[in-house]
Amino acid sequence: MARRDREEALTFTNPSSSSSPITVSNPLDAEFGFSRPDFRTSQLAGSVEFYQRHVFLCYKNPQVWPSKIEASEFDQVPRLLFAAVKARKADMNKETRLTICEGHDGTETSNGDVLIFPDMIRYRRLTHFDVDSFVEEVLVKNGEWLPGTPERLTGSYVFVCCHGSRDRRCGVCGPALISRFKEEIELHGVQSTVSVSPCSHLGGHKYAGNVVIFGSKINEEVTGHWYGYVTPEDVPVLLEQHILKGEIVDWLWRGEMGFSEEEQKKSQEIRIKLNGEIDVGKNAEELLQTPKSEEDTAACRSRLEVKGCCQGNGSSYCCQNPVFPEKLENLDANVGATKVISDKNSSKELNSGIKSLL
Repeated sequence: MARRDREEALTFTNPSSSSSPITVSNPLDAEFGFSRPDFRTSQLAGSVEFYQRHVFLCYKNPQVWPSKIEASEFDQVPRLLFAAVKARKADMNKETRLTICEGHDGTETSNGDVLIFPDMIRYRRLTHFDVDSFVEEVLVKNGEWLPGTPERLTGSYVFVCCHGSRDRRCGVCGPALISRFKEEIELHGVQSTVSVSPCSHLGGHKYAGNVVIFGSKINEEVTGHWYGYVTPEDVPVLLEQHILKGEIVDWLWRGEMGFSEEEQKKSQEIRIKLNGEIDVGKNAEELLQTPKSEEDTAACRSRLEVKGCCQGNGSSYCCQNPVFPEKLENLDANVGATKVISDKNSSKELNSGIKSLL
């Protein structure tokens, strides 16, 4: 009974933005939040299943989403859209992922709106009468849906898993991240170019807080980057480094849309070599500064040897996927950005720089 009461209590609302630090009640945080025992215990890079297109249906809010969005008792539009995508999956030439995000009528993300990435387009007001034709024309034939007019999306779109009815870790971590993102977006004055929204199950609940960022800053093309084990304290880093500067935050990086799990791991290894990122949260210049003591010298030497370790200075960041020198020796330092071509049957083909690494 106690377990059931606790689960029923875990129905969350998104906290409002404020200038005060984000806090989570201790009992929930200790079991499901950023202080939970399994937090930052698994490797992140390479934890995103391969896919090439992400479709978001804007619909209501996390408080009313059931554990399974496709459940028969749920509202018609999401249920029918999930069923249609599943039924036509074999006919699509792009691996497609469908997720629900928050919708509010009369806003930029009204109920029934559909956002498609990397296409960066939006269709307005999908109804249950439209589902089959929409899936056929847009997702199967890769054309335009004639009843609607595609609108071009600009800027960056951030989605945070807040699906508490599916997994309590996301229900605790997600709302705190949403609140911090809204606060930082306002502080930086980028409300017109950066959007953040709660979303349903993404995959990898154990990595909560889970964040996906779509935008065109990275390599000047539309990308979808996944981050895991994100805390409210990490949000300013993601906003300033990834969204505003176009630089991947590798110590929180799970993977990227368009890459297989193995390709994700390899691409991170290449970045570490090219960018000189040999420690969590610090660049090579900072690490190679003259240590102030023999103890610091030993610690610095240790970090250089393993190419990535926790700094032991109270930082909230933690090592993920350390890269050892013998692995880096085989990497081509001239390899730039890599991507998978859009045809699903050729998804394993990479440009010449990455092929030699697989």
